[in-house]
Amino acid sequence: MQELYFRELGEGQPLIILHGLLGTSDNWLTLGKKYAEHYKVYILDQRNHGQSFHDDEFSYPALAKDLLNFMNSQNIEKAHILGHSMGGKVAMTFAIEHPGRVDKLIIADIGPQTYPPHHTVIFKGLFSLDLANLSSRNEADEKLAEYIPEIGVRQFLLKNLARNNDSFEWKVNLEVIAKEIDKIGLGLSHNAVYENSTLFIRGGKSDYIKDSDFNLIHSTFKNSKIETIGGAGHWLHAEKPDLFLKISLDYLQNG
Repeated sequence: MQELYFRELGEGQPLIILHGLLGTSDNWLTLGKKYAEHYKVYILDQRNHGQSFHDDEFSYPALAKDLLNFMNSQNIEKAHILGHSMGGKVAMTFAIEHPGRVDKLIIADIGPQTYPPHHTVIFKGLFSLDLANLSSRNEADEKLAEYIPEIGVRQFLLKNLARNNDSFEWKVNLEVIAKEIDKIGLGLSHNAVYENSTLFIRGGKSDYIKDSDFNLIHSTFKNSKIETIGGAGHWLHAEKPDLFLKISLDYLQNG
């Protein structure tokens, strides 16, 4: 059994944080320190990401099993779980499979439905980089800008680039993730039901959770509520961290 890389902060009741696609535990470190004032926080690198192991299998059942193995290895019987985007779908899958291991569940800007493939341009941009002949991060950013105009998205993606002696390499397992990306768009099974407390937080400018998705969310997650952060997009925790922290802490502490 291969173990996930993780960061551990604070003391108290366990709170596990799961990053999104092409993210890492680093993305959550600033907020993680805030949560650590109240909880024992574990921020994971999921398989094929960050400093965790690479594997040809990349699916929600596999990612949820990694989480179960992690909790067992750390002797965590029950934890609050917070997941963003892909990490949110992992958290949903895990909660439905192992409801007794989850205290409160927070899902950031993703619903239980299937999403059509929409990362094509991002992968084209990433695969266009000739890592062996890349001279600097600035050069990588300039080349990536031909595909991805948003500087914030490029900065996020380029955190996956690591220098290896005189050249660069991807920390993320790009080949496998690109090959299996359709699996990451898949929704939960139609008969999936979760009875325990769940909070969905969506970005007001994001289209990942539309008003028309509310019925599916409430019929799958029977004891759920949905909060909206106005003016935030898909990376709502990075765009409006103070408000995200306030909403999530209020839920964790007061329900």
